[in-house]
Order: sequence, then structure tokens, then C-alpha cells
Amino acid sequence: MEQNQSFEYTYSAQQQREVEAIRKKYLPKEEDKMEQLRRLHYSATQKAQAASIAMGVVGILILGTGMSLCMTDLGAALGPLAMVIGILVGVLGLVMVALAYPIYNRVLRKERQRIAPEILRLSDELLQ
Repeated sequence: MEQNQSFEYTYSAQQQREVEAIRKKYLPKEEDKMEQLRRLHYSATQKAQAASIAMGVVGILILGTGMSLCMTDLGAALGPLAMVIGILVGVLGLVMVALAYPIYNRVLRKERQRIAPEILRLSDELLQ
């Protein structure tokens, strides 16, 4: 005599939501069009920010070197020429810091031009 023994158990609604949430974490990630649009927009500003921050940091370091030549014992050890060199180096650092914002705008404009066709295509698809 063969008995069909099967056991069936159903989870509660809360447990089902938890199971689904865990399952979603292990499924392959599918990027929808809105996420692609956000990612593309963010990538343009991210590159511009990185370029301007790098320029600003290098400019500040050069400005600090010029100030160091003018105000510390290192400058005094080098003599009166150190003051002139320090001022010139400091001005170079100030120019680099001042150029950080125009570099941001230029890189942002170039990146937006580069990704504009893809952004427009995705936005047209989302608006329909």
C-alpha cells in the first residue's frame, strides 16, 4: 500500500515579503531607463567635479609652497630671492585655484555634449 504523503506549508504575508526582498538581492540587476538616465546625468557632473577639485587642490598646494618660501626659515635661508620666487609661485597657485571653476564648466559642457544623444533618446522613451 502506497500512501501519498506530501507536506505543504504556506508562509504568512510578512514572511512572503521578506522572502521576496531577500530573493531580489540575488537576482541579476536589471537597470531600467530612469536609472540609466540618472546614471548618465550623474557621470557628467562627477567628471567635472573631479577635474575641478584636482585643479583646486594642486593650486592650493602650489600656493602653500609660495607662502612657505615667503614666510618661513626656508625662505630666509635662501636669501632675498626666496621672497620673489615665493610671490611668483604663490601667484601661480592662485591662478590655478581661480581656473578650477572655469575648468568645471568646460568639462561639464563637453561631457553633456558627449552624452546628449543618449540622454535625449532615453528621455524620449520615458516621456512616451
